[in-house]
Amino acid sequence: MKYWSFSFLLIIVSVYSANLSAQHKKVNVSVDDLTVVSYGIMDTAFTYEITRDLIATFERFDIPAIGFVNESKVYTNDTVDVSKVKHLEMWASSGYDLGNHTFAHLSYHKSPFDEYSAGILKGELITRPLLEQYGKELKYFRHPYLQVGLTQSAYDSLNQFLAEHGYVVAPVSIDNSDWRFAKAYSDAFKKDDRALMEKIGEAYVDYMEQVLIYYEKQSMDLFGRVIAQTLLTHASYLNAQYLDKVMQKYVEHGYSFISQEEALKDPAYQTEVTYFDNWGISWIDRWNLSKGKSRDIFKDEPKVPEFIE
Repeated sequence: MKYWSFSFLLIIVSVYSANLSAQHKKVNVSVDDLTVVSYGIMDTAFTYEITRDLIATFERFDIPAIGFVNESKVYTNDTVDVSKVKHLEMWASSGYDLGNHTFAHLSYHKSPFDEYSAGILKGELITRPLLEQYGKELKYFRHPYLQVGLTQSAYDSLNQFLAEHGYVVAPVSIDNSDWRFAKAYSDAFKKDDRALMEKIGEAYVDYMEQVLIYYEKQSMDLFGRVIAQTLLTHASYLNAQYLDKVMQKYVEHGYSFISQEEALKDPAYQTEVTYFDNWGISWIDRWNLSKGKSRDIFKDEPKVPEFIE
């Protein structure tokens, strides 16, 4: 009898330990291309709905999200449009961080350094004082297209510029093609094809779960553990409608939600980058390639369904 009681106790302890381990998985949720990605739908009520629904998801799951801003989106005919700035005010007034995603989302690999760096400084003129009104600081930078430089020299030059201007790079560990689904979803919305919208949305949730599992494995292979992840998403109507379900998948996989600052405390983000090419890829992928791994690491990456492509 004592033998079975002890065995049963071991099972309970093992299950508890596994659950505890799962609870220690953490993810920062970041949203690129603020104010919104509207795919040509400029109706203010519609774009406000996107922002409100995203914030509602963050509140529902207690997510300390961060949004990365392209300030060109707050202008109309070269003039600051107060109605567009309101999107950023909705984020800041709700307690969420904002970061710099450059003024016009230029490609670092296709732009002269002076033009690209000027776009970083131009991309803070509205966001920085707005955050200060709410007791926050603009300090995080996200590379458009996740392009960090074609060479070591270009990479180092940009990092030096960012450091000199008080910016901290905000890497992405979980990259994905949510924008492909978002474009298809927007096209279906414009045609009022509700059945197709639902099909796209459900396929998106399934895809994003596969992506999570894939990058967990990549993290385990590289670091022997699941690092504090940073998820890339975009401020689209699709995510306004379906990010709830994606976040529920994260909860089911044992994740809690953390800020950008907390995620960057993970020492994994100090891993050296020495691999450069034209790809905009996850930092986990870039770290793998920097350590000499072959492109075979991409063979199991989840694919976007053909009907989306």
